[in-house]
Amino acid sequence: MDKVEKLWRSVQESGVPVLKLTFAEIEEILGFPIDHAFLSYKKNSLAYGYEVKKISQKEKTVVFCQRI
Repeated sequence: MDKVEKLWRSVQESGVPVLKLTFAEIEEILGFPIDHAFLSYKKNSLAYGYEVKKISQKEKTVVFCQRI
């Protein structure tokens, strides 16, 4: 299990084609602050049917897109 599996499961359970979460929402799901190390886990989202499409440092958001 990777460090952010709880996030991937939450994204998968949403069932929506595109999901945009703020850093604060992600931290609330995970229960700990995220940092740049989050980037090393983003490929693991593919196993849950989603990919990390965009990370915006300016908006402090992450966009997840469902893979078909």
